[in-house]
Amino acid sequence: MTDNATVNIIVTTHKAYRMPDDSMYLPMQVGAALARDESGAPLDLGYLRDDAGDNISEKNPLYCELTGLYWAWKHMEADYIGLVHYRRHFGSFHSLKTEDPFDQILRSEELEPMLRRYRVFVPTRRRYYIETLYSHYEHTHYVRHLDETREILANRCPEYLAAFDRVMMQTGGYMFNMMIMERELFSAYADWLFSILGELERRVDTTELSYYQGRYCGRVGELIFNVWLEYQIEAGELLRSEIRELPFLYTEPVNWRRKAVSFLKAKFLHEKYEF
Repeated sequence: MTDNATVNIIVTTHKAYRMPDDSMYLPMQVGAALARDESGAPLDLGYLRDDAGDNISEKNPLYCELTGLYWAWKHMEADYIGLVHYRRHFGSFHSLKTEDPFDQILRSEELEPMLRRYRVFVPTRRRYYIETLYSHYEHTHYVRHLDETREILANRCPEYLAAFDRVMMQTGGYMFNMMIMERELFSAYADWLFSILGELERRVDTTELSYYQGRYCGRVGELIFNVWLEYQIEAGELLRSEIRELPFLYTEPVNWRRKAVSFLKAKFLHEKYEF
């Protein structure tokens, strides 16, 4: 890689799945501490596991893929560290005549020339158009999670409040907890993120939440990643020109009709998501 820079991008998954055939991608079984096979025995997919060493693997039902991000923070030493999902990847800038989505995944030789020029790589901004990030969360999940998060910021790091309020009123953001970052920035972000989510976890009662809605730490993490980025720019720690958007792709077909119907039901009929 450029200037001998190394890149580790974990591919978070809870099941065996096809993985990119590029050495910068490292498949990781998340929630490994809880996983069982059909016989009830511990499930080992043969990938990296998020339950080795310092970990929060058992909190995967709350944190989703962020248990993998925590493990990467504590154990990886690459110059750039990133996270994608088994079905959600950064895409190539080059259009290939193929129907295989795995041929369209970003490869190391394409990322290499951009290293050192950019400190943060993010997926193309997701836009809601008729919703702000706050109102979309309010309609689809439980908005008290965001209100509690704002209160935590007010107590722990009030300098982030202005960025939080601006981001919540935006109609789009960088989603899915996907990123590739310089290790120094990655570590600073993870330290901040898990201090916030750890306090949020202590404040939220999950006894009446469904399994789907109980994954709130992962979802709040998606949103406040944007808050953290906004504040880094505001504070002069990061330039907007040092952030690069990359194409985003799914490796499986998406039922956009179902998503659109659920989105409209949430907005107008106040039906929470339960996918």
